Amino acid sequence: MADFVGAVDQGTTSTRFMIFDHAGNEVAKHQLEHEQILPQPGWVEHNPVEIWERTRAVIQTALNSRGLSASDLAAVGVTNQRETSVVWNRRTGRPLYNAIVWQDTRTDRIASALDRDERGQVIRDKAGLPPATYFSGGKIQWILENVDGVRALAESGDAIFGNTDSWLLWNLTGGVDGGAHVTDVTNASRTMLMDLRTLDWDDELLSFFNIPRAMLPQIRPSSDPDGYGMTRAAGPFGGQIPLTGDLGDQQAATVGQVCFAPGEAKNTYGTGNFMLLNTGETPVKSKNGLLTTLCYKFGSAPAVYALEGSIAVTGSAVQWLRDQLGIISGAAESESLARQVSDNGGVYFVPAFSGLFAPYWRSDARGAIVGLSRFNTNAHLARATLESICYQSRDVLEAMEQDSGVHLDVVKVDGGITANELCMQMQADILGVPVSKPVVAETTALGAAYAAGLAVGFWSSTDELRANWNEDKRWSPAWTEEQRASGYAGWKKAVTRTLDWVDVS
Repeated sequence: MADFVGAVDQGTTSTRFMIFDHAGNEVAKHQLEHEQILPQPGWVEHNPVEIWERTRAVIQTALNSRGLSASDLAAVGVTNQRETSVVWNRRTGRPLYNAIVWQDTRTDRIASALDRDERGQVIRDKAGLPPATYFSGGKIQWILENVDGVRALAESGDAIFGNTDSWLLWNLTGGVDGGAHVTDVTNASRTMLMDLRTLDWDDELLSFFNIPRAMLPQIRPSSDPDGYGMTRAAGPFGGQIPLTGDLGDQQAATVGQVCFAPGEAKNTYGTGNFMLLNTGETPVKSKNGLLTTLCYKFGSAPAVYALEGSIAVTGSAVQWLRDQLGIISGAAESESLARQVSDNGGVYFVPAFSGLFAPYWRSDARGAIVGLSRFNTNAHLARATLESICYQSRDVLEAMEQDSGVHLDVVKVDGGITANELCMQMQADILGVPVSKPVVAETTALGAAYAAGLAVGFWSSTDELRANWNEDKRWSPAWTEEQRASGYAGWKKAVTRTLDWVDVS
Protein backbone atom coordinates (compact mmCIF):
# COMPACT_ATOMS: atom_id res chain seq x y z
CA MET A 1 0.00 0.00 0.00
CA ALA A 2 1.09 3.58 -0.64
CA ASP A 3 2.59 5.34 2.39
CA PHE A 4 0.71 8.63 2.32
CA VAL A 5 -2.63 10.40 1.83
CA GLY A 6 -3.03 13.85 0.25
CA ALA A 7 -5.50 16.67 0.90
CA VAL A 8 -6.41 19.74 -1.12
CA ASP A 9 -7.49 22.52 1.26
CA GLN A 10 -9.12 25.27 -0.80
CA GLY A 11 -9.73 28.16 1.58
CA THR A 12 -11.01 31.71 1.46
CA THR A 13 -7.64 33.40 1.09
CA SER A 14 -5.39 30.58 -0.12
CA THR A 15 -5.16 27.02 -1.41
CA ARG A 16 -2.80 24.42 0.00
CA PHE A 17 -1.94 20.82 -0.63
CA MET A 18 -0.79 18.72 2.30
CA ILE A 19 0.52 15.17 2.50
CA PHE A 20 0.18 13.10 5.70
CA ASP A 21 1.62 9.80 6.89
CA HIS A 22 -0.20 7.05 8.78
CA ALA A 23 0.41 8.75 12.15
CA GLY A 24 -1.26 11.94 10.87
CA ASN A 25 2.02 13.83 10.65
CA GLU A 26 2.63 16.42 7.95
CA VAL A 27 5.04 15.16 5.30
CA ALA A 28 4.86 17.99 2.77
CA LYS A 29 2.89 21.17 2.18
CA HIS A 30 2.67 24.04 -0.26
CA GLN A 31 0.31 27.02 -0.11
CA LEU A 32 -0.53 29.94 -2.40
CA GLU A 33 -2.84 32.91 -1.88
CA HIS A 34 -5.36 34.08 -4.46
CA GLU A 35 -6.84 37.49 -5.17
CA GLN A 36 -9.71 38.91 -3.13
CA ILE A 37 -11.92 40.74 -5.64
CA LEU A 38 -14.02 43.53 -4.07
CA PRO A 39 -16.07 45.17 -6.86
CA GLN A 40 -18.45 47.09 -4.57
CA PRO A 41 -19.03 47.54 -0.85
CA GLY A 42 -20.26 44.20 0.52
CA TRP A 43 -19.29 42.25 -2.61
CA VAL A 44 -16.55 39.61 -2.36
CA GLU A 45 -15.52 37.46 -5.33
CA HIS A 46 -12.82 34.99 -6.37
CA ASN A 47 -11.65 33.95 -9.82
CA PRO A 48 -12.39 30.19 -10.13
CA VAL A 49 -9.78 29.79 -12.89
CA GLU A 50 -7.12 31.29 -10.61
CA ILE A 51 -8.19 28.91 -7.82
CA TRP A 52 -7.84 25.91 -10.15
CA GLU A 53 -4.43 27.14 -11.33
CA ARG A 54 -3.29 27.62 -7.72
CA THR A 55 -4.55 24.11 -6.90
CA ARG A 56 -2.52 22.59 -9.70
CA ALA A 57 0.57 24.52 -8.59
CA VAL A 58 0.42 23.60 -4.89
CA ILE A 59 -0.10 19.91 -5.68
CA GLN A 60 2.87 19.76 -8.01
CA THR A 61 5.15 21.77 -5.72
CA ALA A 62 4.31 19.74 -2.61
CA LEU A 63 4.92 16.44 -4.41
CA ASN A 64 8.17 17.67 -5.93
CA SER A 65 9.44 18.97 -2.58
CA ARG A 66 9.65 15.38 -1.32
CA GLY A 67 10.24 13.65 -4.63
CA LEU A 68 6.85 11.93 -4.45
CA SER A 69 4.58 10.72 -7.26
CA ALA A 70 0.98 9.59 -7.64
CA SER A 71 1.92 6.03 -6.68
CA ASP A 72 2.96 7.21 -3.20
CA LEU A 73 -0.58 8.41 -2.38
CA ALA A 74 -3.26 5.93 -1.35
CA ALA A 75 -6.05 8.48 -1.83
CA VAL A 76 -6.76 12.21 -1.96
CA GLY A 77 -9.39 14.24 -0.14
CA VAL A 78 -10.72 17.73 -0.83
CA THR A 79 -11.87 20.33 1.66
CA ASN A 80 -13.08 23.79 0.80
CA GLN A 81 -14.46 27.17 1.72
CA ARG A 82 -18.15 26.38 2.01
CA GLU A 83 -21.01 28.39 0.47
CA THR A 84 -18.71 30.13 -2.04
CA SER A 85 -20.62 29.55 -5.26
CA VAL A 86 -19.29 28.78 -8.74
CA VAL A 87 -21.45 28.48 -11.86
CA TRP A 88 -19.72 27.23 -14.98
CA ASN A 89 -20.40 25.87 -18.46
CA ARG A 90 -20.05 22.11 -18.49
CA ARG A 91 -19.27 22.12 -22.23
CA THR A 92 -16.50 24.74 -22.21
CA GLY A 93 -15.33 24.42 -18.61
CA ARG A 94 -15.34 28.20 -18.22
CA PRO A 95 -16.93 29.99 -15.25
CA LEU A 96 -19.95 32.07 -16.20
CA TYR A 97 -19.21 34.57 -13.42
CA ASN A 98 -16.66 34.97 -10.66
CA ALA A 99 -17.19 32.81 -7.58
CA ILE A 100 -19.43 34.68 -5.12
CA VAL A 101 -17.77 34.26 -1.73
CA TRP A 102 -19.55 33.25 1.47
CA GLN A 103 -18.81 36.70 2.96
CA ASP A 104 -20.62 38.50 0.12
CA THR A 105 -23.77 40.43 1.13
CA ARG A 106 -25.28 41.35 -2.27
CA THR A 107 -28.14 38.89 -1.72
CA ASP A 108 -29.42 40.63 1.43
CA ARG A 109 -32.72 41.54 -0.21
CA ILE A 110 -33.25 37.96 -1.41
CA ALA A 111 -32.64 36.69 2.12
CA SER A 112 -34.81 39.29 3.84
CA ALA A 113 -37.70 38.65 1.42
CA LEU A 114 -37.58 34.93 2.26
CA ASP A 115 -37.60 35.72 5.95
CA ARG A 116 -40.68 37.92 5.74
CA ASP A 117 -43.05 35.09 4.84
CA GLU A 118 -43.55 31.40 5.55
CA ARG A 119 -40.72 30.39 3.22
CA GLY A 120 -38.17 31.36 5.86
CA GLN A 121 -39.61 28.89 8.34
CA VAL A 122 -39.69 26.13 5.70
CA ILE A 123 -35.96 26.71 5.06
CA ARG A 124 -35.25 26.54 8.79
CA ASP A 125 -37.29 23.34 9.20
CA LYS A 126 -35.94 21.49 6.16
CA ALA A 127 -32.41 22.86 5.71
CA GLY A 128 -31.62 23.82 9.32
CA LEU A 129 -30.52 27.30 8.22
CA PRO A 130 -31.92 30.81 8.52
CA PRO A 131 -32.36 32.70 5.24
CA ALA A 132 -29.08 34.61 5.05
CA THR A 133 -26.61 36.06 2.54
CA TYR A 134 -24.08 33.49 3.83
CA PHE A 135 -25.50 30.48 2.02
CA SER A 136 -25.30 29.37 -1.61
CA GLY A 137 -28.95 29.41 -2.70
CA GLY A 138 -29.28 33.18 -2.95
CA LYS A 139 -25.93 33.46 -4.74
CA ILE A 140 -27.08 31.03 -7.44
CA GLN A 141 -30.34 32.96 -7.81
CA TRP A 142 -28.42 36.24 -8.16
CA ILE A 143 -26.24 34.81 -10.96
CA LEU A 144 -29.28 33.38 -12.76
CA GLU A 145 -31.04 36.74 -12.59
CA ASN A 146 -28.14 39.10 -13.27
CA VAL A 147 -25.69 37.44 -15.65
CA ASP A 148 -26.79 37.43 -19.28
CA GLY A 149 -27.45 34.02 -20.80
CA VAL A 150 -26.98 31.95 -17.63
CA ARG A 151 -30.68 31.22 -17.13
CA ALA A 152 -30.99 29.76 -20.63
CA LEU A 153 -27.83 27.67 -20.15
CA ALA A 154 -29.15 26.42 -16.82
CA GLU A 155 -32.48 25.39 -18.33
CA SER A 156 -30.64 23.45 -21.06
CA GLY A 157 -28.41 21.71 -18.50
CA ASP A 158 -25.18 23.39 -19.61
CA ALA A 159 -24.76 25.81 -16.68
CA ILE A 160 -23.89 23.87 -13.54
CA PHE A 161 -23.27 24.91 -9.95
CA GLY A 162 -21.00 23.85 -7.17
CA ASN A 163 -19.20 25.13 -4.14
CA THR A 164 -15.44 25.12 -4.69
CA ASP A 165 -15.20 21.42 -3.79
CA SER A 166 -17.38 20.56 -6.80
CA TRP A 167 -15.39 22.88 -9.07
CA LEU A 168 -12.09 21.24 -8.08
CA LEU A 169 -13.40 17.65 -8.18
CA TRP A 170 -14.86 18.27 -11.64
CA ASN A 171 -11.52 19.58 -12.91
CA LEU A 172 -9.42 16.92 -11.16
CA THR A 173 -11.51 14.13 -12.71
CA GLY A 174 -11.30 15.43 -16.27
CA GLY A 175 -13.38 18.62 -16.53
CA VAL A 176 -15.06 18.78 -19.95
CA ASP A 177 -13.74 15.28 -20.62
CA GLY A 178 -16.06 13.40 -18.25
CA GLY A 179 -15.43 15.30 -15.01
CA ALA A 180 -17.55 14.20 -12.04
CA HIS A 181 -20.16 16.76 -10.95
CA VAL A 182 -20.43 15.82 -7.26
CA THR A 183 -20.46 17.24 -3.76
CA ASP A 184 -20.83 15.78 -0.29
CA VAL A 185 -23.54 16.07 2.34
CA THR A 186 -21.68 18.71 4.38
CA ASN A 187 -21.32 21.11 1.45
CA ALA A 188 -24.86 20.42 0.25
CA SER A 189 -26.14 21.29 3.72
CA ARG A 190 -24.81 24.86 3.28
CA THR A 191 -26.96 25.79 0.30
CA MET A 192 -30.50 26.18 1.79
CA LEU A 193 -31.47 23.63 -0.88
CA MET A 194 -30.96 20.22 0.80
CA ASP A 195 -33.34 18.49 3.20
CA LEU A 196 -31.33 17.47 6.28
CA ARG A 197 -33.30 14.27 6.71
CA THR A 198 -33.44 12.95 3.16
CA LEU A 199 -29.90 14.19 2.31
CA ASP A 200 -31.20 15.15 -1.13
CA TRP A 201 -32.06 18.34 -2.98
CA ASP A 202 -35.59 19.45 -2.13
CA ASP A 203 -37.93 20.61 -4.90
CA GLU A 204 -39.82 23.02 -2.64
CA LEU A 205 -36.60 24.70 -1.52
CA LEU A 206 -35.38 24.88 -5.13
CA SER A 207 -38.63 26.60 -6.10
CA PHE A 208 -38.01 29.38 -3.57
CA PHE A 209 -34.88 30.38 -5.52
CA ASN A 210 -36.11 29.33 -9.00
CA ILE A 211 -33.07 27.08 -9.45
CA PRO A 212 -33.26 24.23 -12.02
CA ARG A 213 -32.42 20.90 -10.38
CA ALA A 214 -30.18 20.01 -13.35
CA MET A 215 -27.66 22.63 -12.19
CA LEU A 216 -26.89 20.78 -8.97
CA PRO A 217 -24.19 18.18 -8.28
CA GLN A 218 -24.87 14.66 -7.08
CA ILE A 219 -24.73 14.45 -3.27
CA ARG A 220 -22.33 11.77 -1.96
CA PRO A 221 -20.91 10.68 1.43
CA SER A 222 -18.02 12.68 2.88
CA SER A 223 -15.89 9.54 2.92
CA ASP A 224 -16.84 7.42 -0.06
CA PRO A 225 -15.40 3.94 -0.72
CA ASP A 226 -16.91 4.10 -4.23
CA GLY A 227 -15.00 7.34 -4.82
CA TYR A 228 -15.89 10.44 -6.82
CA GLY A 229 -13.55 9.45 -9.64
CA MET A 230 -9.83 9.13 -10.34
CA THR A 231 -7.38 11.94 -10.89
CA ARG A 232 -6.32 12.19 -14.51
CA ALA A 233 -2.80 11.23 -15.55
CA ALA A 234 -2.58 14.53 -17.44
CA GLY A 235 -3.53 16.48 -14.33
CA PRO A 236 -1.39 17.92 -11.52
CA PHE A 237 -0.81 14.54 -9.87
CA GLY A 238 0.69 13.02 -12.99
CA GLY A 239 -1.15 9.78 -12.37
CA GLN A 240 -4.37 8.14 -11.23
CA ILE A 241 -5.33 8.37 -7.55
CA PRO A 242 -8.79 7.73 -6.08
CA LEU A 243 -10.60 10.85 -4.86
CA THR A 244 -12.51 9.50 -1.85
CA GLY A 245 -12.89 12.34 0.69
CA ASP A 246 -14.88 15.58 0.45
CA LEU A 247 -15.85 17.82 3.38
CA GLY A 248 -16.60 21.47 3.89
CA ASP A 249 -13.68 23.03 5.72
CA GLN A 250 -15.26 23.32 9.17
CA GLN A 251 -16.58 19.78 9.11
CA ALA A 252 -13.15 18.63 7.96
CA ALA A 253 -11.59 20.35 10.96
CA THR A 254 -14.11 18.58 13.22
CA VAL A 255 -12.95 15.25 11.77
CA GLY A 256 -9.30 16.33 12.07
CA GLN A 257 -9.94 17.14 15.74
CA VAL A 258 -11.46 13.62 16.09
CA CYS A 259 -14.75 14.98 17.49
CA PHE A 260 -16.54 11.71 16.74
CA ALA A 261 -18.68 11.48 19.91
CA PRO A 262 -21.81 13.53 20.63
CA GLY A 263 -20.89 16.45 22.89
CA GLU A 264 -17.39 16.94 21.47
CA ALA A 265 -16.65 20.35 19.94
CA LYS A 266 -13.94 22.31 18.18
CA ASN A 267 -13.39 25.96 17.27
CA THR A 268 -11.49 26.82 14.08
CA TYR A 269 -9.82 30.23 13.71
CA GLY A 270 -9.45 31.23 10.09
CA THR A 271 -10.86 34.06 7.99
CA GLY A 272 -13.88 33.63 10.27
CA ASN A 273 -14.45 31.45 13.33
CA PHE A 274 -16.50 28.30 13.26
CA MET A 275 -17.46 26.27 16.32
CA LEU A 276 -19.06 22.86 15.74
CA LEU A 277 -20.60 20.53 18.31
CA ASN A 278 -21.22 16.91 17.35
CA THR A 279 -24.88 16.11 18.15
CA GLY A 280 -24.95 12.52 16.88
CA GLU A 281 -27.27 10.89 14.34
CA THR A 282 -30.27 13.16 14.98
CA PRO A 283 -30.39 16.81 13.86
CA VAL A 284 -30.89 19.21 16.80
CA LYS A 285 -32.94 22.30 16.02
CA SER A 286 -31.42 25.48 17.44
CA LYS A 287 -33.46 27.98 19.42
CA ASN A 288 -30.51 30.32 19.92
CA GLY A 289 -29.28 31.35 16.50
CA LEU A 290 -27.07 28.39 15.61
CA LEU A 291 -27.11 26.33 12.44
CA THR A 292 -28.19 22.72 12.23
CA THR A 293 -25.82 21.14 9.76
CA LEU A 294 -24.24 17.88 8.64
CA CYS A 295 -21.08 16.97 10.50
CA TYR A 296 -20.01 14.10 8.23
CA LYS A 297 -21.19 10.89 6.59
CA PHE A 298 -18.73 8.02 6.32
CA GLY A 299 -19.70 5.51 3.62
CA SER A 300 -22.99 3.70 4.29
CA ALA A 301 -23.02 4.56 8.01
CA PRO A 302 -25.73 6.97 9.21
CA ALA A 303 -25.07 10.67 8.80
CA VAL A 304 -23.79 12.55 11.84
CA TYR A 305 -25.11 16.06 12.56
CA ALA A 306 -23.75 19.13 14.31
CA LEU A 307 -24.74 22.48 15.76
CA GLU A 308 -22.59 25.23 14.32
CA GLY A 309 -21.86 28.79 15.29
CA SER A 310 -20.49 30.64 12.24
CA ILE A 311 -18.68 33.97 12.73
CA ALA A 312 -17.92 35.92 9.58
CA VAL A 313 -14.92 38.06 10.52
CA THR A 314 -12.12 37.07 12.90
CA GLY A 315 -8.78 36.42 11.20
CA SER A 316 -9.83 38.75 8.40
CA ALA A 317 -10.16 41.53 11.02
CA VAL A 318 -6.44 41.14 11.70
CA GLN A 319 -5.88 41.16 7.92
CA TRP A 320 -7.86 44.43 7.81
CA LEU A 321 -5.48 45.99 10.36
CA ARG A 322 -2.65 45.04 8.00
CA ASP A 323 -4.11 45.75 4.56
CA GLN A 324 -6.59 48.58 5.05
CA LEU A 325 -5.31 50.44 8.14
CA GLY A 326 -1.61 49.62 7.79
CA ILE A 327 -0.98 49.56 11.57
CA ILE A 328 0.72 46.14 11.42
CA SER A 329 2.94 44.60 8.75
CA GLY A 330 1.89 41.02 9.39
CA ALA A 331 -0.47 38.93 11.50
CA ALA A 332 2.23 38.10 14.06
CA GLU A 333 2.69 41.79 14.78
CA SER A 334 -0.88 42.02 16.10
CA GLU A 335 0.28 40.09 19.17
CA SER A 336 3.37 42.19 19.90
CA LEU A 337 1.42 45.42 19.37
CA ALA A 338 -1.45 44.28 21.62
CA ARG A 339 1.02 43.30 24.35
CA GLN A 340 2.11 46.93 24.65
CA VAL A 341 -1.03 47.58 26.74
CA SER A 342 -2.45 45.61 29.65
CA ASP A 343 -6.11 45.91 28.60
CA ASN A 344 -8.31 47.33 25.84
CA GLY A 345 -8.46 50.82 27.39
CA GLY A 346 -12.24 50.75 27.12
CA VAL A 347 -12.17 50.10 23.35
CA TYR A 348 -14.33 47.44 21.71
CA PHE A 349 -14.19 46.55 18.01
CA VAL A 350 -17.13 44.67 16.51
CA PRO A 351 -15.98 43.64 12.99
CA ALA A 352 -19.42 43.23 11.44
CA PHE A 353 -18.08 43.82 7.91
CA SER A 354 -20.50 41.23 6.48
CA GLY A 355 -23.23 41.82 9.02
CA LEU A 356 -23.36 39.67 12.13
CA PHE A 357 -23.59 35.89 11.75
CA ALA A 358 -24.30 33.52 14.67
CA PRO A 359 -26.02 33.91 17.00
CA TYR A 360 -27.44 37.28 15.85
CA TRP A 361 -28.01 36.86 12.08
CA ARG A 362 -28.28 40.60 11.44
CA SER A 363 -27.41 41.54 7.87
CA ASP A 364 -28.17 45.18 8.75
CA ALA A 365 -25.14 45.37 11.08
CA ARG A 366 -21.82 46.92 10.10
CA GLY A 367 -18.47 47.20 11.84
CA ALA A 368 -17.96 49.63 14.71
CA ILE A 369 -15.12 50.71 16.98
CA VAL A 370 -16.57 52.15 20.20
CA GLY A 371 -15.31 53.56 23.50
CA LEU A 372 -12.53 55.66 22.00
CA SER A 373 -10.90 58.53 23.87
CA ARG A 374 -7.68 60.49 23.20
CA PHE A 375 -5.94 58.10 25.59
CA ASN A 376 -6.27 55.22 23.15
CA THR A 377 -3.53 54.08 20.76
CA ASN A 378 -3.15 51.60 17.92
CA ALA A 379 -2.12 49.06 20.59
CA HIS A 380 -5.57 49.30 22.18
CA LEU A 381 -7.17 48.73 18.75
CA ALA A 382 -4.93 45.71 18.16
CA ARG A 383 -5.93 44.28 21.54
CA ALA A 384 -9.62 45.02 20.90
CA THR A 385 -9.32 43.20 17.57
CA LEU A 386 -7.97 40.05 19.24
CA GLU A 387 -10.62 40.33 21.95
CA SER A 388 -13.34 40.58 19.26
CA ILE A 389 -12.32 37.14 18.04
CA CYS A 390 -12.71 35.75 21.55
CA TYR A 391 -15.94 37.53 22.45
CA GLN A 392 -17.64 36.37 19.26
CA SER A 393 -16.65 32.82 20.17
CA ARG A 394 -18.19 33.30 23.62
CA ASP A 395 -21.45 34.43 22.01
CA VAL A 396 -21.52 31.16 20.09
CA LEU A 397 -20.45 28.94 22.99
CA GLU A 398 -23.23 30.29 25.22
CA ALA A 399 -25.83 29.63 22.49
CA MET A 400 -24.42 26.12 21.98
CA GLU A 401 -24.68 25.25 25.66
CA GLN A 402 -28.27 26.53 25.79
CA ASP A 403 -29.29 24.48 22.75
CA SER A 404 -27.52 21.25 23.67
CA GLY A 405 -27.44 21.31 27.47
CA VAL A 406 -23.77 20.31 27.17
CA HIS A 407 -21.24 22.32 29.20
CA LEU A 408 -17.84 21.99 27.56
CA ASP A 409 -14.96 21.17 29.88
CA VAL A 410 -12.43 22.11 27.22
CA VAL A 411 -12.56 23.74 23.77
CA LYS A 412 -10.34 22.20 21.09
CA VAL A 413 -8.92 24.90 18.81
CA ASP A 414 -7.14 24.95 15.48
CA GLY A 415 -6.27 27.29 12.64
CA GLY A 416 -3.79 30.08 12.07
CA ILE A 417 -4.64 32.36 15.00
CA THR A 418 -3.84 29.59 17.48
CA ALA A 419 -0.20 30.59 16.94
CA ASN A 420 -1.06 33.88 18.73
CA GLU A 421 -0.35 33.07 22.38
CA LEU A 422 -1.99 36.24 23.67
CA CYS A 423 -5.19 35.63 21.72
CA MET A 424 -5.47 32.05 22.98
CA GLN A 425 -4.93 33.16 26.60
CA MET A 426 -7.63 35.81 26.07
CA GLN A 427 -9.89 33.10 24.67
CA ALA A 428 -9.51 30.98 27.82
CA ASP A 429 -10.04 34.06 30.02
CA ILE A 430 -13.17 35.23 28.17
CA LEU A 431 -14.73 31.75 27.96
CA GLY A 432 -13.75 30.64 31.43
CA VAL A 433 -12.86 27.26 29.90
CA PRO A 434 -9.44 25.73 29.10
CA VAL A 435 -8.39 25.93 25.44
CA SER A 436 -6.43 23.04 23.90
CA LYS A 437 -4.44 23.02 20.65
CA PRO A 438 -3.32 19.78 18.96
CA VAL A 439 0.17 19.09 17.62
CA VAL A 440 -1.18 19.27 14.05
CA ALA A 441 -2.92 22.66 14.06
CA GLU A 442 -3.96 22.46 10.38
CA THR A 443 -6.76 20.05 11.15
CA THR A 444 -8.86 21.06 8.13
CA ALA A 445 -6.53 19.38 5.66
CA LEU A 446 -5.95 16.52 8.08
CA GLY A 447 -9.71 15.86 8.31
CA ALA A 448 -10.00 15.67 4.52
CA ALA A 449 -7.07 13.25 4.48
CA TYR A 450 -8.70 11.15 7.21
CA ALA A 451 -11.98 10.96 5.24
CA ALA A 452 -10.13 9.90 2.08
CA GLY A 453 -7.92 7.39 3.90
CA LEU A 454 -10.79 5.75 5.80
CA ALA A 455 -12.57 5.10 2.49
CA VAL A 456 -9.67 3.05 1.09
CA GLY A 457 -8.61 1.32 4.33
CA PHE A 458 -5.46 3.39 4.86
CA TRP A 459 -6.91 3.91 8.35
CA SER A 460 -9.12 1.13 9.65
CA SER A 461 -11.40 3.06 12.00
CA THR A 462 -12.03 6.32 13.82
CA ASP A 463 -10.42 4.74 16.91
CA GLU A 464 -7.16 4.66 14.98
CA LEU A 465 -7.57 8.35 14.19
CA ARG A 466 -8.20 9.17 17.85
CA ALA A 467 -4.87 7.57 18.72
CA ASN A 468 -3.16 10.08 16.38
CA TRP A 469 -4.46 13.12 18.30
CA ASN A 470 -1.97 14.71 20.70
CA GLU A 471 -2.18 17.97 22.64
CA ASP A 472 0.47 20.56 21.91
CA LYS A 473 -0.53 23.33 24.32
CA ARG A 474 -3.27 24.22 26.79
CA TRP A 475 -4.29 27.66 28.05
CA SER A 476 -6.20 27.92 31.35
CA PRO A 477 -8.40 30.85 32.42
CA ALA A 478 -6.68 33.50 34.55
CA TRP A 479 -9.41 36.16 34.80
CA THR A 480 -11.71 36.47 37.79
CA GLU A 481 -15.44 35.99 37.28
CA GLU A 482 -15.85 39.73 37.82
CA GLN A 483 -13.38 40.55 35.02
CA ARG A 484 -15.11 38.10 32.73
CA ALA A 485 -18.60 39.47 33.42
CA SER A 486 -17.52 43.11 33.08
CA GLY A 487 -15.68 42.54 29.84
CA TYR A 488 -18.56 40.60 28.28
CA ALA A 489 -21.10 43.24 29.32
CA GLY A 490 -19.03 45.84 27.47
CA TRP A 491 -18.92 43.62 24.41
CA LYS A 492 -22.69 43.10 24.38
CA LYS A 493 -23.20 46.86 24.63
CA ALA A 494 -20.80 47.39 21.70
CA VAL A 495 -22.73 44.87 19.56
CA THR A 496 -25.91 46.92 19.93
CA ARG A 497 -24.11 49.90 18.36
CA THR A 498 -23.63 48.00 15.08
CA LEU A 499 -27.30 47.20 14.44
CA ASP A 500 -29.75 48.89 12.06
CA TRP A 501 -26.92 50.50 10.06
CA VAL A 502 -27.88 49.19 6.59
CA ASP A 503 -31.40 49.23 5.17
CA VAL A 504 -32.13 45.71 3.86
CA SER A 505 -35.93 45.94 3.65
